[in-house]
Amino acid sequence: MERTGQITAFAAGAEGDVAGLLREVGEQVDRLTAALRGLSGREVEADAADGGIRVRVSGSGRLLAVTVGARAMRDLDHEELGRAVVEAIRRAREAAGAELAEAVAEATGTRPPDLADPDGPVVPADPLAPAVDALLRGA
Repeated sequence: MERTGQITAFAAGAEGDVAGLLREVGEQVDRLTAALRGLSGREVEADAADGGIRVRVSGSGRLLAVTVGARAMRDLDHEELGRAVVEAIRRAREAAGAELAEAVAEATGTRPPDLADPDGPVVPADPLAPAVDALLRGA
């Protein structure tokens, strides 16, 4: 999904239909709200220590459960066990974060910059920021 017309125009610094802009922003807010509601009920699982540790987090990343298998209890010392639990939680939260980023991208029609590519394009967090800055400066 691509950004809609008025939002793109305002982000580029062009003047446009303010009523249309507000309508488009309202539609994006509605889509984003629906996407976030959908994610709030989701659960994400991840494991570590070759499946010996399994965790479950909510769509918002809240830790819901940690399961430690008998093999992990037997084969890992307390420090390894702790690191494995932390690793499983990190993986689950990263997966939940990726789902959130995808939902936001779908709802807003924008994609965040690829953090793995430092030379990639820089995308402003708020596509309306240039227009708002210009308005506040009196330009």
